[in-house]
Amino acid sequence: MDINTLVKITSRAWSLKILALMHKGAPGRQAPLLSAAEACRTSFAASLKHLVELQLLERNPGYGHPLRPEFRLTVEGTQAAKVASEIIDAVPRPVETKILRKSWTVPILAVTESPRHFIEIKSDLSSITDRALSQSLHLLHERKWLHRDVDISKRPLRPVYRAINTGVNISKAVNLNGP
Repeated sequence: MDINTLVKITSRAWSLKILALMHKGAPGRQAPLLSAAEACRTSFAASLKHLVELQLLERNPGYGHPLRPEFRLTVEGTQAAKVASEIIDAVPRPVETKILRKSWTVPILAVTESPRHFIEIKSDLSSITDRALSQSLHLLHERKWLHRDVDISKRPLRPVYRAINTGVNISKAVNLNGP
């Protein structure tokens, strides 16, 4: 999966969870998906609509009632759902999956499989602001999903970030350099 697609998918809180649930065989109707995701209805519906706009989900044309549509994965959606499922499975404790709903968590971890400077991460994630990147790096470092190392022998001091622990597992699940 390329980084731009990943950024688009993760821009909505429940997109990864919806894709992962559908990959694991959850029914494509809104009520069972909503129940399985344990999400609030409004943000869940926005994520569902977003996935349809990205053409990762489509309405099942053979399924009945227009007010209770059923969704299914598209060909691209099937590939994205597999990755989403691997990302969710890479988080060992369910309470930590809340961090995955933040927009920049997964894209940052995806580009920090190898050590990277702030400016390198920012250039890979072109639409991220300095503030959003800084806050996300701080959160991920605090959770020990990202390691921050500062080489004090060089001037100016430039921290280097690298995914560790759960962060490495998520980064490998995304596999930007893979097939």
